Amino acid sequence: MSVAPDTRLQYDILREQYLPAMMDIEKEAYPEPWTVGMFREEMRSKRSFFYTAWVGDNLVGYSGFWLVLDEGHITSLTVRQDYRGYGYGREQLMHLLAVGEERGVRTFTLEVRQSNERARKLYESTGFRAVGTRKGYYSSTREDAIVMLKESP
Repeated sequence: MSVAPDTRLQYDILREQYLPAMMDIEKEAYPEPWTVGMFREEMRSKRSFFYTAWVGDNLVGYSGFWLVLDEGHITSLTVRQDYRGYGYGREQLMHLLAVGEERGVRTFTLEVRQSNERARKLYESTGFRAVGTRKGYYSSTREDAIVMLKESP
C-alpha cells in the first residue's frame, strides 16, 4: 500500500458502526485485545473522549482518554499495522493532548508494555516520563507496564 506520510488524519468520535473494523485492528495489534463491550463502555461514559482516525475512507486507528478532574488518562492509542511508520501514532497522540488541553487537563498518564519500545520512545519524545511500574499488569503474559506521566507546562 502506498500512503503519503504527510497525509493528515481526520477524526470522528467512536461510533457503533466502526466497531467491526476496530476489532480487526485490535486483534492484530494486541495479545490482549479489548472486547466490543469495552469499546461500548467508552461510548457510554461521560468521562471518555475516544476518537477514530481516518485517511479518506480508511480507518487508520483510534485513541482515547478518560478525563477525571484535571487529569487525562490515555486508555488506548492504536494504529493499524499497514499504516504504521507514517507518524499516525504521533498525530493521534497530539490530537488527544490538544483535546485534553481544551478541557483543562493539566496532567496526562498512561501505561505501556515494558517491551513496547517504539511506543515508549514516542511518549518520551512528546514529554512523557516513566514514573513507575505495574508488575504483571498484563494478565495473559504477566508483563510489566511502565506508568508514564506528562505535566502541562
